[in-house]
Amino acid sequence: MAGWRQVRNWSKSEMLKRVARFGKLKGSDGGLPDSPLPECRRKLFAVIGFQPPREKQNRATTSPVGEDASAMPAIPIAEGFNLGYCKAKPGRGPLMHNHDSNETFIAMTGRWRCEWNEGGAKEHVDLAPLDVISFPVGVARRFMNVTYDQPAKEHVLMFIIGGDQPQAEFTPLAMQRCEQWAARRAASRARKPGSSSRARARRR
Repeated sequence: MAGWRQVRNWSKSEMLKRVARFGKLKGSDGGLPDSPLPECRRKLFAVIGFQPPREKQNRATTSPVGEDASAMPAIPIAEGFNLGYCKAKPGRGPLMHNHDSNETFIAMTGRWRCEWNEGGAKEHVDLAPLDVISFPVGVARRFMNVTYDQPAKEHVLMFIIGGDQPQAEFTPLAMQRCEQWAARRAASRARKPGSSSRARARRR
């Protein structure tokens, strides 16, 4: 490969493969351990990069945008960084998680709360549009739309994550919340009349 100092001309058709139109992005609201939780409902858009991690070490480890969105980035390159968007209504955002590389947030619209640490050590800062916060490796973090004066409106947060195949890992407390919610859902379904497979078969 030629060095970066050797300037090269690119055709417009080649460069258009590296253009992502916001209105045409394909997002996903699934593919993460916390996706089913009501307070975590959001849509993630993989814009640049997000090659899936080489190997998934456990259930808590995943691509930062989840398996669904990481399979359809708008610009599928691996050049040392990844860029995406989160769209969510007020009160919604992911559970606490960590990354194996730097993660930087930029509020695009609305107000977003970025929290870090868990339990009594928890801290937070609120971002207005175009404000930035940059998290180092090893710090548990989460974000949430706090534009409560616009309860029905989704707002957008940009995230930039280092590496070619970045990984996210949800904290043990976050995974505990996911497991508790799943258990309650399963118990609720089991208590509903006609929820058994036999009852479903009778309805057919």
